[in-house]
Amino acid sequence: MSLTDQNKTNKGFFSSLGEHQGTDDFLRGLWRDNPVFVQVLGMCPSLAVSNSAMNALAMGLATTFVLAMSNVLISMLRNFIPKEVRIASYILIIATFVSMVDYTIQAVSVDLHKSLGAFIALIVVNCIILSRAEAFASKNTVGRSLMDGLGMGLGFMFALFCIGSIREIIGSGTFLGMQVMPDAFEKWVIMVLPAGGFFTLACLLLIFNHFKLKKSKT
Repeated sequence: MSLTDQNKTNKGFFSSLGEHQGTDDFLRGLWRDNPVFVQVLGMCPSLAVSNSAMNALAMGLATTFVLAMSNVLISMLRNFIPKEVRIASYILIIATFVSMVDYTIQAVSVDLHKSLGAFIALIVVNCIILSRAEAFASKNTVGRSLMDGLGMGLGFMFALFCIGSIREIIGSGTFLGMQVMPDAFEKWVIMVLPAGGFFTLACLLLIFNHFKLKKSKT
């Protein structure tokens, strides 16, 4: 095989990562179609584990890994998975990566694993991951599916981190476990409770949609 032919082969294998479509897939999940602020998906972990920035960051990273890897594998196997059992197959693939994440977090930090609790296992049935598997990864190339998974995962992590940071700073006076508010600051305990999650999410949705409407009018 000549050098020119080899370059063409390499370009074909990696082309979907460098195309404009791949970049658009990534940015769409990160901002324009953010799974939390736009699609309002994944509300269970978004509200339940976002009482601190660290918990939100860990859940976001775990979801991003599972989403990206499951998208890649489902895209690779899309022509081999029978349509009749595709959902069960997707769940099996997702559950494999969730188990890897679960054991990894448990090995790294037992306290963090206890804080996230059952919500790590519930990543298996996260509607964001299942929807991207069915609507995108099963119909597109590996490169585009990877970019889509990374974009949606990082968009989800960004949303969780915003919610968790606000709740932790106002509710505990700390950020990532470090004190950032003065001792005289009166902590809003309600912000680390479930009601604080709903309140913070509502405020962020209001701000996000305000800027989105303002941009659409210009």
